Amino acid sequence: MTARTRVAVLGAGSWGTALAAALSRHGSETRLWGRDAEQLAVMDRTRRNPRYLSEQDLPAGLRCLSDLDATLDSADVALIVVPSHAFAELLKQLMPRLPQQTEIAWATKGFEPGTGRFLHELIGDSFPGRPAAVVTGPSFAREVAQGLPTALTVHSVDIAFAQRLAGLLHGPALRAYSGSDVLGAELGGAMKNVLAVATGAADGMQLGLNARAGLITRGMNEMLRLGVALGARAETLMGLAGLGDLVLTCTGELSRNRRLGFLLGRGVPLTQALMEIGQVVESVVTAEEVMRLAERVDLDLPISFHVRAVLRGTMTPAEGLQALLAREQKPEYPAGLFGRH
Repeated sequence: MTARTRVAVLGAGSWGTALAAALSRHGSETRLWGRDAEQLAVMDRTRRNPRYLSEQDLPAGLRCLSDLDATLDSADVALIVVPSHAFAELLKQLMPRLPQQTEIAWATKGFEPGTGRFLHELIGDSFPGRPAAVVTGPSFAREVAQGLPTALTVHSVDIAFAQRLAGLLHGPALRAYSGSDVLGAELGGAMKNVLAVATGAADGMQLGLNARAGLITRGMNEMLRLGVALGARAETLMGLAGLGDLVLTCTGELSRNRRLGFLLGRGVPLTQALMEIGQVVESVVTAEEVMRLAERVDLDLPISFHVRAVLRGTMTPAEGLQALLAREQKPEYPAGLFGRH
């Protein structure tokens, strides 16, 4: 990649805007695309995203466009940053448009709704053989946009591409690492949203810091067991993509998923809580897909199971807590580190 790599960032929400701003600041020729033509015109003119990150100035060199073809023109890398429910539809739009030389990456966290398929599987179907990488890790968009210290990780089976993309993201306040465990990186980034609902609900019910720490630790156990059963590497899940993102999302006040759990723990109905948050909350869909994967490999994931029940409306947070507390006493790891139990 040259010093002026051309990057098309697809998705002008808070995370897409923050990543586009960082790439532009770090020297890439960056274009940010979104569906709302009026919003993108305002962003390009005012150097602000009025809907998201309204207090942060955008770099002078960042172009904001609503024309997808113009955004993709001569792009070296296309970075997808749309919600998981919109991912497959955007791939359909990209298939006839994406230049042959353009490498593809995504910073979306989640699964294909209704199937539990990983996003890298959708990429492989749409763009077989093309270099592809996932960008993930503990990162709130607002803090990245503000230039606060952040660490990310980029995973691809094409390790050279992962390293090149990490190099583009890397900057004075943004450390970017690389790896080759795409499945593990994706699982950690998706599953932590489900577990954050549990810790948020516990905080909403004022259960204390001990309960929060217990839920995070046992939630990490669920993530590890599911990951290993699916073929992920444990060290990936113990790193930025798993443990790092889990701790941030379960404890950070900027987490939408934690906030959803908090509101539910306070007795706010799901529809009202989602309206109050006003942005996509990935856990509502992801909880279903995590349990679909767990059932596929015959794993008991009690925290994830009860989060799904709460989000379905078949159980209250208090009932979920009672069910967790009523489980039988057992060794922490009865069959080894990742034993099934």
